[in-house]
Amino acid sequence: MSVDLASLSPKLVHLLLDPVFVVDEDGLIVFVSDACEPLLGYSPKEMVGTPIAGYVHPEDRERTLNAAGRVMEGQPHIDFENRYLHKDGRAVHILWSARWYEAERVRIAVARDVTSLREADQKRDILYRVSQAAHSAEDARSLCEAIDHILSEFLATDRLYVALYDDDQGTLSYPRASRDGSDWVDMPLVEDSAVTDALASGQALLATRDRSRPGVGLNRIARSGDCVWLGVPVVSRDQVFGIVIIESQSPAAHYSTDDLDLLQFIATQMAAVMERKQAEDNLRFLAHHDPLTGLTNRTLFYDRLETALRMARRSGEKLALLYLDLNGFKQINDKMGHDAGDQVLCEVAGRLMACTRESDTVARMGGDEFTVLLTGVHDANAVEAQVDKICAAMAAPMRLGDDILAISTSIGSAVFPDDGDDAVQLLRGADASMYVVKRASAG
Repeated sequence: MSVDLASLSPKLVHLLLDPVFVVDEDGLIVFVSDACEPLLGYSPKEMVGTPIAGYVHPEDRERTLNAAGRVMEGQPHIDFENRYLHKDGRAVHILWSARWYEAERVRIAVARDVTSLREADQKRDILYRVSQAAHSAEDARSLCEAIDHILSEFLATDRLYVALYDDDQGTLSYPRASRDGSDWVDMPLVEDSAVTDALASGQALLATRDRSRPGVGLNRIARSGDCVWLGVPVVSRDQVFGIVIIESQSPAAHYSTDDLDLLQFIATQMAAVMERKQAEDNLRFLAHHDPLTGLTNRTLFYDRLETALRMARRSGEKLALLYLDLNGFKQINDKMGHDAGDQVLCEVAGRLMACTRESDTVARMGGDEFTVLLTGVHDANAVEAQVDKICAAMAAPMRLGDDILAISTSIGSAVFPDDGDDAVQLLRGADASMYVVKRASAG
């Protein structure tokens, strides 16, 4: 039995998985196979008679027209790649094989969808760049800015938020607008929103369009519920530091496990940076602060004293150094134990901080000895007033379990430049003054 191959050819073309296009010399589509509809969302009937350039992604249009011109000049293309726009607005990556047929004055092209391959390549690049950013980020904000910039290239059609969470204020902060990290937005959380649910649970959450639910996302349209939304909290040691969010208003948008994996990777990288930053902050704090009271330690106090002296010499202002010693502290330790003594020291530290200015420095020098550095001192009366204020604060009854203690302190002072020109002289002077006060009170 003979087979009429000519009559079968159109049917065979429509069976191909890769779409076939026939375009005339004016760039109008004269034929397209059925495989085009799954690729671009348009039926052959919708496309025939329309310019093929109208379906090309605007950013790729010029080079696509140049490539078409070369094909019409007799230079076949077998590996030209560009992007087309699907009917729902998303970009489709296409690899073309095209040839010009002079007798028919048409070019015939076969299109292959390589979107998944290109997105996989892009995602690998994103993961690598995010890892680099996490490694080099100095703090959480700089990392948010870097990730926002990286992901904005990949998620061009979606809204993106790489946000830090402030539990005390109930706000999210995220880089926005300028893309160079110079602008940050603070957004209060919306009650009964997807953001709030995700932060409260510490679990990833996919929220679909639901106009009855407020606060699905962060922007005005998202709050109306007209979007699809995916959020992954940044969690470290059961503490929520932030959240990574993508959302879209496209009717065809949906988020898959691949999107979830990407956001989860970013959240993990952010959590690692938060942990590192916390560890660095803790180490830095321990290096410069007393571990019991949290006050400045001896090392940092000396550094601040030297800095204050340099500034006072330049400005001609005075500063004062107070040296404090608790009276009868040894008896508290002996009678009530060292735990009670530690509680007393912490209470004393709190009272000292409460009755000094933010610009002053309160330090524990060791044991029950404390120092206070007062800057911007105008005269001796101001120093005496501060000493009286501290003594009054210390004299207030102190509750320790079921016991009420009466704590007193001996305070010596030295003023720059009246009592010394450098740190050593001032410390000696204040210490000597303190012992004079202590002996007087004992006598």
